[in-house]
Amino acid sequence: MINFLNLEYFLVAAEELNFTKAAKRLYISQQSLSQHIRKLEAELGVQLFHRDNPLVLTQAGQCVK
Repeated sequence: MINFLNLEYFLVAAEELNFTKAAKRLYISQQSLSQHIRKLEAELGVQLFHRDNPLVLTQAGQCVK
C-alpha cells in the first residue's frame, strides 16, 4: 500500500528537482525528505531520481509524476 505522505513529498521534489528546496517548501529536513523518497522507491521497487547534479527524474519517476 502506497504511503500518500511519501507520494506528496515525491511530487514536491519532482517539481523542484532539488531536495534542499523541496525540503524547505515542506518544512522538513533534507535528510527526512530523502528517507521518504527512498521508502517510496522501496514500495514501488523502482528508482525515481538520478541523484546526480542536477537531480533528474528517471523514466519511472516521470511516470509517477
